[in-house]
Amino acid sequence: MLTNTDVVKGVSGLLAVALVAMGCESSASRPSPALADESAESLPAIEMVAVTDRDTVAIEEWPVPWESTRPRDPFVGPDGRVWFVGQTGDYVAALEPSLGVFQRFPLDDGAGPHNVIVAADGTIWYAGNKAGHIGRLDPSTGEIVKIAMPDGAGDPHTLMFDPVGDIWFTVQHGNAIGRLAIGTGDVDIVPVPTPGARPYGIVVDPGGRPWVAEFGSNKLATIDPSGLTLREFELPRQGARPRRLALTSDGAVWYVDYAEGFLGRFEPDTNSFLEWAIPGGRNARPYAMASDDRDRLWFVETGAIPNRLIGFDPHSEQFIAAAKIPSGGHVVRHIVFHAATRALWFGTDTNTVARAMVP
Repeated sequence: MLTNTDVVKGVSGLLAVALVAMGCESSASRPSPALADESAESLPAIEMVAVTDRDTVAIEEWPVPWESTRPRDPFVGPDGRVWFVGQTGDYVAALEPSLGVFQRFPLDDGAGPHNVIVAADGTIWYAGNKAGHIGRLDPSTGEIVKIAMPDGAGDPHTLMFDPVGDIWFTVQHGNAIGRLAIGTGDVDIVPVPTPGARPYGIVVDPGGRPWVAEFGSNKLATIDPSGLTLREFELPRQGARPRRLALTSDGAVWYVDYAEGFLGRFEPDTNSFLEWAIPGGRNARPYAMASDDRDRLWFVETGAIPNRLIGFDPHSEQFIAAAKIPSGGHVVRHIVFHAATRALWFGTDTNTVARAMVP
């Protein structure tokens, strides 16, 4: 059995993908996932959107040595190691990309880790989604401290640091948003008023305000960090189901609509929305997303196999890139952008950790 001192050499294969105007590949090759809260009405037809042939991305994938463990949510630490969790394997792990070496830190059976983030001092924080805690891991010793969640908030989902280093997080099935003060271990829980809102993706703006995608409704939510008052904003379409979010330097909040295949922009200063139908059409199932240092948006269409990484330039309002995930991806659930190396990192349900170098 592997322990927290075991290291495993992985196999890496560099797969460069030329971003051509792949046009409008149909999502019909994969059945559309059912949405429990999706309207029974058929979605309106959406014309496929062309992709500008302008940039090239190289995608490299490292097969994770622990099979069928759903590696997900990579986060680059201060030493360059890439941390991720095995959601169905109950572990936190690190990849040294230059060597292809993995190290695993086992968690308790049934922890169901969903997400991991790394503090500037190298401390690892993970969401024990199925075990009702947020964990703090010391990578030098393997010691884990668990911070129990309050009653009704037992499924911490996605974690995000605020500017002072505290952690905001979503509680999908508990229908709440939380804040963990890392200095004291105190946890604040803010219930979401919309029933079945399923708070999911989360980002924190430079002012310390969290923004959340309500995957069970057609709304975004935000919280005033000083008074913990929550406000919701309804998207233009009733059938929309926002899943992940990203921010750009102009203060805009961006989202992907998983249910109907749109990329959207919300302007907090004016409470206004703009939306673009995405290249894969209404069944593209956009999921993971991030923004880069040029304010371009990147997201993954998961409705077809292979999944596709799509780029969007908000200045030209054009989709600029479309790259197939070499392993197929199956589902890509979360992306982070590492500014120092200009790389996007994500995990795949084909059991790989992947890096996409953006132009």
